[in-house]
Amino acid sequence: MKKIQSQSTSNPSSVSQAAAQAALDGSQDCVGEMVSAFKERHDWLVEALNGLPGVDCLHGDGTFYVFPSFHAAIDADKDATTDVEFAEKLLTEAGVALVPGSAFGVPGHMRLSFATSMDNLKQAIERLQKALG
Repeated sequence: MKKIQSQSTSNPSSVSQAAAQAALDGSQDCVGEMVSAFKERHDWLVEALNGLPGVDCLHGDGTFYVFPSFHAAIDADKDATTDVEFAEKLLTEAGVALVPGSAFGVPGHMRLSFATSMDNLKQAIERLQKALG
């Protein structure tokens, strides 16, 4: 079964290959628009996160995630003592999903994606602001 599986599932499907070729051979006009939109979201989100109590966020380069420190916010919280507990609390109380940094070997940080609309990001920051007080 291992030999069969390795030869039958290790290659992209023909549909994926055709889609990749179309993406590479087609117009690249949308790439500049996407880069601009992601930069705008990134810059806005970093500034907004740095405006939250107990959060410190550095600028990133080349991804659609930010990875701010929530150390001070976690330390100030009376219930949560770890980034996992804090992320669960924010999900439950604020309705914002963050990935705890301990999953990446960096406890006290949270990973947030900005591969969404600006409206969603603004709503998330408003919810975080209320939760962090």
